[in-house]
Parts: sequence; structure tokens; C-alpha cells
Amino acid sequence: MRNEKTQLRRGLNARHIRFMALGSAIGTGLFYGSAGAIQLAGPAVLLAYLVGGAAVFMVMRALGEMAVHQPVSGSFGHYASHYLGPLAGFLTGWTYTFEMVIVALADVTAFGIYMGLWFPDVAQWVWVLSIIMFIGALNMCSVKVFGEMEFWLSLVKVVAIIAMIVGGAAVMLFGFGQAQEATGFSNLWQHGGFMPNGISGVVASLAVVMFAFGGIEIIGITASEAKDPATVLPKAINSVPLRILLFYVLTLLVLMAIYPWNSIGQKGSPFVEIFSNLGISSAASVLNVVVITAAISAINSDIFGAGRMMYGMASDGQAPKSFSKLTSNGVPWMTVLVMSVALLLAVVLNYFIPKQIFMIIASIATFATVWVWLMILLSQIAMRRTLTKEEVSQLSFPVPWWPLAPALATVFMLFVIGLLGYFEASRIALYVGLVWVALLTLAYWLWVRKKAPLTVTSPQNL
Repeated sequence: MRNEKTQLRRGLNARHIRFMALGSAIGTGLFYGSAGAIQLAGPAVLLAYLVGGAAVFMVMRALGEMAVHQPVSGSFGHYASHYLGPLAGFLTGWTYTFEMVIVALADVTAFGIYMGLWFPDVAQWVWVLSIIMFIGALNMCSVKVFGEMEFWLSLVKVVAIIAMIVGGAAVMLFGFGQAQEATGFSNLWQHGGFMPNGISGVVASLAVVMFAFGGIEIIGITASEAKDPATVLPKAINSVPLRILLFYVLTLLVLMAIYPWNSIGQKGSPFVEIFSNLGISSAASVLNVVVITAAISAINSDIFGAGRMMYGMASDGQAPKSFSKLTSNGVPWMTVLVMSVALLLAVVLNYFIPKQIFMIIASIATFATVWVWLMILLSQIAMRRTLTKEEVSQLSFPVPWWPLAPALATVFMLFVIGLLGYFEASRIALYVGLVWVALLTLAYWLWVRKKAPLTVTSPQNL
């Protein structure tokens, strides 16, 4: 057993882990990105979410097989290092950290904008700085306190989404709050048909759809801090992707049944429109509470995930050794501090970046997310190649439909990366992503390669 002062504490239970994943994956992609996906694909965007969700489920099962077999800090960064080589692990770990920073920058900026609704006279940077300090302090608490906070923040989002689905269904079926007759599912095939922009529209929406699912891989990061990971992780991995997919599909189904797909997002937030139709006069304030909670929850998970990844990489010699320092509560304080300082860039970006930057940030985050997912799939495939038939039969949480399903998911991830370069709006993300990978590769050869080779930590020593 390792010294407790040098090891993360196991303080997360199944409830914490499930809601951390929900909190990380349900946020900007649903509240804002979904409107863009609908404009690209029309009602057929539901197919894109189903296909994308199936691919993400396979990624999570691949991660689950490795995490249950070997629950270590650093998770998929560690697996990539061991099964694909140290360079792959270095690229994966730092690309995931990059993803978390990019998404968190957008979220802290959004928080400042949200608070402006209630306090228009307060400078936006004040709110950005405040939330960074608050989330940084929260992440310095014990992991159990962090897990409880994330549970309640995510619960607010989940309840709000369920209320919107139920309320939207009431509007659709009974016409509550509407001056016109009740709408229905006919909206899904009117206004140009179910697939108004053809299959190309569905394909074009995939980049936005995959961005929406980003963050769910944080389940793997929790492995080293989960109580009884062999029991907790399989339950979380099997339930969370399906719940997220259900929330997205049901929400968009209700939205497009109430409103023509080509009008969604053009008259303000769809959430405000639904609450307004239900006769809630303070719809804007209700939505503001939800999106503020969503932003705080997402920032919280982003800092946690990036911090734990850097801790694992430091333990493997792929990040500065100072990132492995822990507080008396078992929290990697240096990683939390570095992430908080990095987010201070949002104060500057908040002043200079124009509104259209969201698509660029979303595309860059998509590249980073899909890269990480691709590495997870390749790591699992490589791991299987090292196991004997007897060892495979003893896996307690094996990937289903092996080897066809992982292979198809891998091809799909490569396809999505290609899409970023195909469409002009997201092409910059591919360029930024390739430059990022090239710079990381150079950094690896200059500073990391000469260090001692990676040593694998066996599950029994954790």
C-alpha cells in the first residue's frame, strides 16, 4: 500500500461519479450547441445523436474495461503510455488537459455573461475572477466534498432538463399556454421533411454532436478515487452514456415537435420559449439559474479532470514533478493552482474575443475530445493484444461485441476528425489541433524522452 500522503484518496461513490459525468457532458452542448446542430441537420439531427451516442458508449466501455482491470491515477493517459508507448500517453494526457482548459475558458466567460442579466452595472471580469477563485477553493477541499458539491450542481441541471421535457410535452399534447392549437410530431417531417438538408446535413452536424458528449470520459479519471472501482465504475459507465443520450434525444424531440426546426434558436433560447409558453413570466431568470449552475458544474469538473490527469502524468514522469504534490486532504494542490491561473486568461479573452468565437472553441474542443477518445479505443485494442485467452476470459467488465464494435468506433472517430477539416467553419480546429500535436511531440523529444521509462502500477498496489 502506498503512503497516503503521496496517493489520492478514495472518496467518490457511484452517485458522485454518475453525476460528475452528467455534469461534465450536459451543459453548453445542450443549452447552446444543439441549436446549431439542428440548423445543420433538421429533425434528422436525432440520428446524429444516436449514432454519436453509440460510438461514445463504445469508448466508455473500452475505458471501463481498462479502468476496472487497472484503476490508476491518470487513467487513459496512463493506459496510452503503457499500451501504445510513452509518446502516445504524453499526447493523450496533455491534449485532455488542453481540452479541459479550452472548455473551462468558455464556461467562465459565459458565467460572467449570465450574471450580467441580474447585475448589468457590474463589470463582467469581476464575475469571471470570482468564479475562478470559488471553483479553485472548492477543488482544494477533500474529494468527498467536491463530489457532493458536483452532485447537487448536476442535479439542478438534470431536474431542469426533465422539467423542460415534461413541460414541453404538456405544451405539445395539450396546448398549455398556447394561443394556437396543440402542436405535435408532424413538425418532424413538415418544413422540408425529416432530413431537409440531406445526409450531408446529418454528417455536418456530427462535429457539434460530438462536442456535446465531450467530458463524459471523466469517469475514467475518477477510477483512482472511487470506492470499490470494480463495482462502481461498471454501473456508472453503463448508465451514464444512456442517460445523457436519453436527455439529448428527448429534449430535442420535444423542441422540434413544438417548434419548426428552422425557427429554433432564432428567437432566443428554446428553454426560455418553453417556459414562456407554460406561462412562467420569469422564464429568463429561471433559465439563468439553470445555465449558471451548468457553467459552475462544468468548470468544477473541468478543473478536477485536468488536475487529476496532470497528477497521473507527473507520477509517470511526463509532467513536472511538482504536479504530484498533495495536500493533507489528498488533493493535488499544484494542479488545481495551475488550472486556476490558466483560467485567468478568460478575464483577458472576455474582453478581446468576439461572439462568434464559440464555434471556434467548440471545434477545437471537439478535436481534443475525439483525439482522446481515439487514444482510449486504440489503447484498449492494444491491451487486448497483450492478454492471453485465459486472461481475457477473466476480465470482469469486457467490451461487448469485440472486436467489431471497437473497430467501427475507431473508424468513426477518425471520420469525425476528418470532418473538422472538410468544413470551412471548423477547419481552423484541425489546424490548431495538428499544430498542438506537433508542438507536444517536439516537447516530448526535447524534455521527456530521456527520463526513466514508465513503470506500470498494478491494481494490487493501489
